[in-house]
This record gives sequence, C-alpha cells and structure tokens, in this order.
Amino acid sequence: MQFFTAAGVPLVGGKLFTYASGTTVPLATYTDSTGNTANANPVILNSRGEAEVWFVPSRYTLLLKDSLDNLIWTVDGVNTPQGVQNPVVVAAAGQTVFTVAEYGLGGYLMVFVNGILKEFNVDYTETTTTSITFASELTAGQRVITRML
Repeated sequence: MQFFTAAGVPLVGGKLFTYASGTTVPLATYTDSTGNTANANPVILNSRGEAEVWFVPSRYTLLLKDSLDNLIWTVDGVNTPQGVQNPVVVAAAGQTVFTVAEYGLGGYLMVFVNGILKEFNVDYTETTTTSITFASELTAGQRVITRML
C-alpha cells in the first residue's frame, strides 16, 4: 500500500490503524500473504509512504493519520473475504469516466487515485454497475485502482 499527502507527496511516517469493523478494537494485518508475521498497529509508512499490509478474512475499519496524528481519512466495513482488487488503470489526460469490473451500486467500491482513497459521491459517482465518473479530470499517468467491498 502507498499513501500520499493532499499535495501528492508520499505520506512519510504516516500511520495506518486497523480495527475490527465498526469498533476501535485493533485487528491485525500481516507483513506478507502467509499471515505468519503481524504488523505493528498502527503500521508506520516508510520514506515512500508505503507499507506491506496483508489482511485476514474479516471486515476492517481503516484509519489513516499523518506523522503528527492528524486524521487523513477513515473507512469502515472493508470486507476482505469477498473483496477483489481490480487491475490498475492509468488515466489519460482529462479522463473522468472509467470502466471497472461489475459491482453493486451504493458505495460498495473503494476507489484509489495514486494511492489516495476517494470519497463516494464527492470525488466520484457510480454511473452504472461497471462505470465510475470522477468529479474532476485526472491528469495523464494517474493510477486508478478499484476494490470491491
């Protein structure tokens, strides 16, 4: 995972807290897909704003803070058993509409642009069950990733 500031700079020293969905009870993530080594909670982001974060089958609340403990964003109900991350799409200059794998309408999609989680019905809307439209144009080369919940 990689996170950035609002200015597009890597979120160095950022903190990713992981909880059982709807609670403040810490829920472990792991350093790799084997699930043998748990991350610290919070996970501290490196000099590139990155961390190895692997989830167990569960529902999570994710909370991201900067190194000074200022809240960046939070999302609840991340459903890892059914969750599927789709391939990265690289935006063309001025692109606003993206085709994604089919999902259920109503905010069941997490949308990231260059590692930054976008807000449903603010940063983007769901046009159909296979299409999202951003409120503003993206620049060439921005990376869009979607994850179904």
